[in-house]
Amino acid sequence: MTGPTDPAPHAVGAPLRLRRANRDQVTPVPAYLDALLPDDHLARLLWQAVEQLDLAAFTTGLTVQEGGPGRAAADPAVLVALWLYATTQGVTSARALDRLCVEHVAYIWLCGGVTMNYHSLSDFRTRHAAAVDALMTQVLGRLHHAGLIAFEHVAQDGIRVRAGAGAASFHRRATLEQSLAAAEALLTQVQRAAAGAEATPGSTARQRAARERAARERVDRLTAALAGIPAAQAAKKPAERGEARVSETDPEARVMKMADGGFRPAYNIQLAADTAHQAIVGVEVTSSGSDMAQAPGMVEQVERRLGELPGDWLMDGGFAGQQAVEQAAAAGVRVLAPVAAPRVAGRDPHQPLPTDSPALAAWRVRMGLEETKLLYRLRAATIECVNAKARALYGLTQVRVRGLAKVRCVALWMAVAHNLKLLVTPPPPAAPALAGAA
Repeated sequence: MTGPTDPAPHAVGAPLRLRRANRDQVTPVPAYLDALLPDDHLARLLWQAVEQLDLAAFTTGLTVQEGGPGRAAADPAVLVALWLYATTQGVTSARALDRLCVEHVAYIWLCGGVTMNYHSLSDFRTRHAAAVDALMTQVLGRLHHAGLIAFEHVAQDGIRVRAGAGAASFHRRATLEQSLAAAEALLTQVQRAAAGAEATPGSTARQRAARERAARERVDRLTAALAGIPAAQAAKKPAERGEARVSETDPEARVMKMADGGFRPAYNIQLAADTAHQAIVGVEVTSSGSDMAQAPGMVEQVERRLGELPGDWLMDGGFAGQQAVEQAAAAGVRVLAPVAAPRVAGRDPHQPLPTDSPALAAWRVRMGLEETKLLYRLRAATIECVNAKARALYGLTQVRVRGLAKVRCVALWMAVAHNLKLLVTPPPPAAPALAGAA
């Protein structure tokens, strides 16, 4: 028997009353953007730092003016902040970043209501090479002013990063010439169709223009690939130069031996870092798998960025050619790099040779000292850690752009993001020394 306080039983077989999802209706979602992120969120800290930077160089090429015709352009500060934060999160794809701008709270906050599309994001990352290079110098100046660059020792190393080109895209000269002839014939045919001489039934003007653009870009890529054959031949032994191959999709990429021992298309990204807080002070990109000639140019770049040179330049044996040691010494930099094993058994490698210049003789003797060997340990502790962060944290395992200029832009964005992260999240203060410690 049912009591007076018991709910009445529902009828057998009656439908349940449920609040069901109805996604066809328009529901207002009140959101105060500035409340989406905590005060110490990295995206907010990076935005505050970007606001203090001079970004005038990124407005070059913009023609829309206040009160004039045309759609307003996206604020370069928003685009800079988006790519810097995305880099710190290991996001390397413009399409992925475009999706995050509508799905992830941090990116929505950075956009601040400014709409994005992947094409604009992709173009912005690689179009402003000079501006992002100057931005790196500007951030280094702020790091130096904040005391985060001691500039006593700089370590340099190269990191081979997988290129976007596939191994099957590499061809010899004869194959490239045949492909270029076929591509030029196709371009001529497409241009005739676009002019109306052989118009494809049902095609629009936009479709014809897209086909013509694709055909022209293929001709340009194959022409660039043929132009890269001499450089590829020069990198090989005389007997193997006839086997030189160049990628038809990324002519400036080269097959290199990777860290795992395999051979794949790649670029050699050179990084130089200060040993105090691992700030990246120099960036360069080459198509050569060898590090032998990479030190002198990096020394010049670092001096240009910071107006001075460190006392010591630390690098591994792959950089330590005679010319590199002599040029660094002429610039006033002391090279710390291992001396190669002697060809004559039993000879002390740290004793100068009769043919050595004063700089080479001093380098050999210096690397035999115990205090120098202890100091040289800073190289691995600095640049190997930076390389690991570039791969594991910043996604620098494979570049999604093609060509030296664009890959260098990606490397510069990574360096700026790394340095700006050091600036906005400084390392904790060193622990006080124990009483009685030496």
